[in-house]
Amino acid sequence: MRKSASLSLAGNNRTAAGVFTVLLLILCAAMLISLNSGLIRLSPLEVAKTLFGFGSSDSSIVLYHLRLPRILIAALVGAAFAVSGSLMQGISQNSLADPGILGINAGAGLAVVLYIAFFYRKIQHAPVFMLPMVALIGAIAAAILVFALSYRHGKIVPVRLALVGIATGSGISACMLFLTYRMNAYNYDFVKIWMSGSVWGSNWTYVWVSLVWIGVLVPYAIYKSNRLNLLELGEELAIGAGVSVQRERIVLMAVAAGLAGTAVAVAGSIGFVGLIAPHLARRTVSLNYKMSLPASAIIGAILVVLSDTLGRVIVQPTEIPVGIIVAALGGPYFLYLLARKQK
Repeated sequence: MRKSASLSLAGNNRTAAGVFTVLLLILCAAMLISLNSGLIRLSPLEVAKTLFGFGSSDSSIVLYHLRLPRILIAALVGAAFAVSGSLMQGISQNSLADPGILGINAGAGLAVVLYIAFFYRKIQHAPVFMLPMVALIGAIAAAILVFALSYRHGKIVPVRLALVGIATGSGISACMLFLTYRMNAYNYDFVKIWMSGSVWGSNWTYVWVSLVWIGVLVPYAIYKSNRLNLLELGEELAIGAGVSVQRERIVLMAVAAGLAGTAVAVAGSIGFVGLIAPHLARRTVSLNYKMSLPASAIIGAILVVLSDTLGRVIVQPTEIPVGIIVAALGGPYFLYLLARKQK
């Protein structure tokens, strides 16, 4: 019996490894397609020559200063939203939860809008490192508010998290709209596009700033995956296994808020990534968070990179914000999940 169990486990591991390999290949293909797509056409040969240092100066500028930073930001943002959504679904025990639904995106957005409205007449004059920091503070503040309002009888009630998050997000969004009336035309146009979800922070400084936060928080979330698995089994079993349920929820919520805040700072509020990617990861890889969290990160990166590419090429020379493309893809999937859950 032990031998058959070990063979089954080995088979599952081989299947998961195969799925991860396919996902990584799809991500690489999506990034290569994005490198070749845009208003300025670069053939695959020109892209390959430029990547290996044999391209022209024009192709180097297009590739290294315009497209590659944007593609990397899109991949990082997708991974951050996806892992954040996966964490929130585990914390709230609600498969329809994501950073947007729980008000985290709105909190990060409000902090950025406040910063722009009161401190800078033109957003391009703002220090680069400030926007991710401000968004992170806003996301954590929104998470604290949602957690505080979800407390009942001395503990956090998972069902209340989603309801409180939706109400809090709606209120914060109303405040954001009110604050836009204080802005000049330039900042208003920026915030309007940014609120739709746009990969605007497409330079190498934003890549490195985002990489610092996401490169720390995503591995930490994966490290905490066993705790998340125990929380998924229910409070009684988790407490019996020696887990401090309330403390772990607060820590994991802080990680989720940090990831969502960093993503919002450089790409605005992109909805549905944190909802779709975890579901696809659990379907294709495993229900175990140790496997599904990294799979969610890769799927989220694929989704945002492809959506950003579509947004750049569908109606050239103008662009469709990536948030609109993701919403067009994610809206029907959300309705499908909602209908499936009601059965």
